[in-house]
Amino acid sequence: MPMKLLSQFSGKLIAFWLTFSGFSGLFSPIPALAAETLTLRLGMVEQDINIQELEQYVETGKLSPNLQSYPTILTAAIRQGLEKHLYVDSQIAQQFLENLFNEQEGKNLLSQLNQALPESNPTRIKATLSLILQTNDKVNIFSFLKAYPQKKLTLDLLALTSIAKQLNQNRFKNILLTSLLEHSLSASDSVKLPNQFSPDQRGKNLVFKQTQFFYDSIRNRAVKTDIYYSVDSRGPLVIMSHGFAADRRFLRYLAFHLASYGLTVVSVEHRGSNINALLTAAQGWQINNLLPASEFIERPKDISFILNELTALNKDNNSEFRGKFNTQKVTIIGHSFGGYTALALAGARLEPSHTRRVCQSLTPLERSPADWLQCAVTKLAYKQMSFRDYRIDRAIVLNPVIGSLFASNLASITIPVLMLSSTEDGITPIIEHQLQPFENLSGEKYLILAHGATHMSATDIIYLNSTMGQSTLVPEVMDEKANPLREMIKGVSLAFIEQSTSFSDQYQPYLSSNYIESFNSKAINFRLTKKLPTTVTALANFLTVNKTPIKSDTSPKPSSWLEESWIAINSLFTPPNFRTESLSSVFGELLDYTDRTFDPWS
Repeated sequence: MPMKLLSQFSGKLIAFWLTFSGFSGLFSPIPALAAETLTLRLGMVEQDINIQELEQYVETGKLSPNLQSYPTILTAAIRQGLEKHLYVDSQIAQQFLENLFNEQEGKNLLSQLNQALPESNPTRIKATLSLILQTNDKVNIFSFLKAYPQKKLTLDLLALTSIAKQLNQNRFKNILLTSLLEHSLSASDSVKLPNQFSPDQRGKNLVFKQTQFFYDSIRNRAVKTDIYYSVDSRGPLVIMSHGFAADRRFLRYLAFHLASYGLTVVSVEHRGSNINALLTAAQGWQINNLLPASEFIERPKDISFILNELTALNKDNNSEFRGKFNTQKVTIIGHSFGGYTALALAGARLEPSHTRRVCQSLTPLERSPADWLQCAVTKLAYKQMSFRDYRIDRAIVLNPVIGSLFASNLASITIPVLMLSSTEDGITPIIEHQLQPFENLSGEKYLILAHGATHMSATDIIYLNSTMGQSTLVPEVMDEKANPLREMIKGVSLAFIEQSTSFSDQYQPYLSSNYIESFNSKAINFRLTKKLPTTVTALANFLTVNKTPIKSDTSPKPSSWLEESWIAINSLFTPPNFRTESLSSVFGELLDYTDRTFDPWS
């Protein structure tokens, strides 16, 4: 039993050390006696392992006579993990350490690490971590042990298992990456902002709002919309797509703002993935099927259907909306799952076959809610699917769910894209869902990094006391602290949309670091970039090095009839076991907070 437990948690131990390896320069060096022996303690059982022999095993792959007794511990997988190392830029190490231990997770982890190393203390642990990079840029578990000022170390495996269970690796990755981003993405332009007006201020037009129902008889699907418009409508049409378990009112403040400048905004509600769909699934005991795979198809089709309907209304002499919908020049704005919808319509091909391979290798403890949600697409019996709608000529994606959904197909998007990423986003971790996808975009692109903001910070403040706002699953910044982000989004979104109009030169200065950083506050700081620094992309790639590499065919290739039939039939009887249990835990608390009365139209 002790050996079984030890083997089970060795991988977590390695990941833990690698997560904690990037510090330097915060504390003064201490004399390093260099640990020589590691005592593994499991309850009343203790076993000594010579650290030098362990390091030689990692280098050569050969077990010394003294280590021959531990074949169940020193497996090939453990050796591979022990071989890993991390190079950390000393310029960001201090910032990383400060960021980490200012977070509650860091404080808790330090306390737990002290329990796992019972002969240590927090000050010595911090000092050792700091000392590592002062003597060696190559950081791994052995560099920590060699720097620790004690000849013999005891590692309590029971305490370590507690750490492994609670360790949120996505959070620590975010902290490490955020430290580098803060250092790398400093203001790089000197654009002078005009004094005449600021695009975050309300426009002059009186805004009207009207709810319209549409019915797609081909898909037997009702689509509800809110239309925001003014008497003197002009410019591109703006379409909004909400996230999973949200609704069409999610970005209400932004819709009113854009309409006050004469733009017509249509916010679409996706019936199969809104908050009412979540409630319906729960009431019907379908908690393991919260997000039907069909929603990855129906959402983009909802938008294209609405554009067709608006085109007809635009030409109808009896319609009060005649002439108000410029459906040939459309900017789509999507939040979270709506970000997926926007990018699919912008030209990125959905690739369920790739996502299927990724999801089969998912480790539950290391996955975010968005990682689990994207795995719902694996039930689709297709290799690739395209929903490109050429009426979409710009896309704004706020905290988008991307992950492995498009493989490398984001490169096929040629229209301009503006992306928002929040460093404290616990739903869509920024590396896999924003930073790496942003690098894959090939056209004109802007990335806004909101340090201190969360997944829901972009929402209308009316949601503060809602189901989503009250859930403690992931702490959210949605109150007045998020106001600077909302104001920034209003101004930047307007400036971005106006780039496709005759007012482009007037609004161009507001797509600048000077303007973005003018909204910096105590709670949230902003950075703007058109290209990530190589140091950031290198670290992001390193932190995801163990994940399935993204590969894609250059053009869609249909699955064979036999393969598609097998996937479809198999999915009826064997729901993917790599996602269902997690979805229950992720959204169970959300349902506890929810008023279960709902609008049957939605």
